Order: sequence, then C-alpha cells, then structure tokens
Amino acid sequence: MNARTPAIVSKAPHMGTTIFTVMSALAAEKNAVNLGQGFPDFHCDPRLPSLVNDAMREGLNQYPPMTGVAPLREAVSRKIQTLYGRHYDPVKEITVTAGATQAILTIVLAIVHPGDEVIVLEPCYDSYVPNIELAGGVVVRVPLTPGTFRPDFDKIRAAITSKTRAILINSPHNPSGMIWSQQDMLTLQEILAPTHIVLISDEVYEHMVYAPHQHWSAAHFDGLAARAFIVSSFGKTYHVTGWKIGTVAAPAAYTDEFRKVHQFNVFTVNTPMQHALARFMADPAPYLELPAFYQRKRDLFRAGLAKTHFKLLPGEGTYFQCVDISGLKVPEKNLSEADFCKWLTTDIGVAAIPLSAFYGDGFDQKVIRFCFAKQDDTLLVALDKLKGL
Repeated sequence: MNARTPAIVSKAPHMGTTIFTVMSALAAEKNAVNLGQGFPDFHCDPRLPSLVNDAMREGLNQYPPMTGVAPLREAVSRKIQTLYGRHYDPVKEITVTAGATQAILTIVLAIVHPGDEVIVLEPCYDSYVPNIELAGGVVVRVPLTPGTFRPDFDKIRAAITSKTRAILINSPHNPSGMIWSQQDMLTLQEILAPTHIVLISDEVYEHMVYAPHQHWSAAHFDGLAARAFIVSSFGKTYHVTGWKIGTVAAPAAYTDEFRKVHQFNVFTVNTPMQHALARFMADPAPYLELPAFYQRKRDLFRAGLAKTHFKLLPGEGTYFQCVDISGLKVPEKNLSEADFCKWLTTDIGVAAIPLSAFYGDGFDQKVIRFCFAKQDDTLLVALDKLKGL
C-alpha cells in the first residue's frame, strides 16, 4: 500500500528563505568574511555563562513563571525607570519573552484582528510583514525617506484610516542605523493622540546609539507609553543572540492581552538564563558602556571604508553600516543590490545584505548593509579585501 501525503494549502505561499540564511550559506560556501547577518563573532562577558552555571547548580532548572522570573522583571523595571524615567510594574507590565522576534509576533497575534491594518515603515526587519499577514492583518507599507531613512510624517498621516490597528516603529533602525529624534517621537505622539492606534516600538538596539545622539524610547513620552508595547533584547545588549531572550513592557491592560497569547505560544523562557541575566543586571556598566564599545568599532570600520569608493551613509546607531554602491566600478555594470552582494561574497570574499531585501517591492536604491559587530581582526581582514573597490 502506498501512503499518500495530503496536500497542504499554504498560509504563506509567497514566503521564502530569508536573505540572511541565503547570504550566510553563501559566505560559508565561499569562505567569505560574513558581515551580513547581525551577530557578534566574539564572546560575551565570561561572568554571564558562569552565572548560568551557578543557577543550574542551584537547581533552578524547572519551569519559571509564565511571565518570567521575578528578579529579572524587577531588574528590567529598575533599568527602564533609571534610563527613561517611567515606572513599569514588574508584576503586571513586564514580560520575559523568547527573544524580540517572538515578542513582536505575540503582540501582533494579541491585538490584530482579520482585516485590521498595520502600518510598517520600510525598509523594515523581515519578520514584521509575515507576522501581520499570519494574524490576518493588512500590511500598509510607508517608506522612510530614501537616503536619510527619516520618517515621512505626511505619508504616515496619509496612511492612517479607520481600520488602522497599529503602527510598528524601530529605533535605532535596522537596517539603516538611523535614530528617531526627540522631535520625531513628539510628532508621532501628536499624530496618534486623537486615534486608537497601538504603537509597537522595537527598541532592541537601544544601547547602541552613538554620540552626540541619544535613544528616545517610547517610554520617555506619556502619550506614546500609554499606547505602546516596547520590545527589548538581551541578546543584542549582552552579545548572546543565541540565547533568544527579550522583554516586553506595556500598560497592564495591554500586557494582559499579550500574556494570553504568550502562554500558549512559548509559555515560558529558559530558567537558568533568566536568573543569570537578573544577577548580571545588578551591574549597569555593561549596557552603559556598550555605546562606546560599538562606536569604536564603527569608527574603525568607517575609516577603512572611507578609503574605498563606497559612499558612507550616516551611522547613528545599531551595529550596522550602510553604504551606497553606485560609485563602484565592478566587472558587470548596473548590478542589482542582491547580485552585487552575491558578487561581493563570491569574488571579493565579504558578505553583505542588500537593502532591497527589507522592502516588499524589492526597491533597489544601490545601498547595502554591513554588520560591524565583529572582532577587530575580522573587520581588518574584511577591509583589506574591500580596499581595492
């Protein structure tokens, strides 16, 4: 008897493999320096795994509370209060998540009903749109200003309708490294004030903002905080992206709805790592010193790129550097961003990510993204390969 596998009607027929997976695989195949995917190639503070081991040896290995262990939620509450001047109740308003990506999906599933519209600002992190579509929502794409990646508030206003459920913003911004200013946040607050729109504020790069800029969290602003889910990431902050632990801070009523989905999504998050992070957060120096740590790497990388024909775009935050490739002389003229990145990986030995991958329509503006969250030696090897361009 021949068994037959029943056919599945795909819920996401147009979704393929992410560009990050594609470029990382090509980098490995060609033995190229991988400045594509956004992860460090250096170790975290050795105190962190030591604290995880301590927690394991203490027997902290069973299910934690669904909302996250109390010491970690309390530490996050204190940090937000100190940095942004707003108190979030660690019991009712802070939840520990299995990374920021899970947090955003859970928010969307909790608040978006079929047919609801959600505004996303492109280019954007590649999980946003699939999250909305899987929830049955309608994606409304609003472009950031090409070249500067500043928010275009006239276009944001024009995109708002009676069906708009939420708007998703990201600052510091992946992929461009742009920072929303205080005035940007105030303008957004003014636009949203007469509406019932929920704000989803992706702030995973909050501790990677370079002088003279500063991070303006939604928590800074009464009118935004009252309608916001604020997402953060320990993986980005402490160089442990593989741990996949993040947090969501939101008003109690929002948190109630978030947790209804969270409990049936992942239920809870790695216990010993939560306790380790709570203990590690007793010392604020690691996240307070992170901007200077990454700014030095950014400056090292930018100084090397300045000797090439790449045109450097501003790098206000994150650990990404975008460059304009239109002035480069390459064997084939008029390569698309994606083809240029494949050529760069294969022929030059350095992997990058095309910005077109962050747009729904593949908008090609001849800009690519490098990740400089790497050891100095890695960056220097990459720069040596790029110097002939």
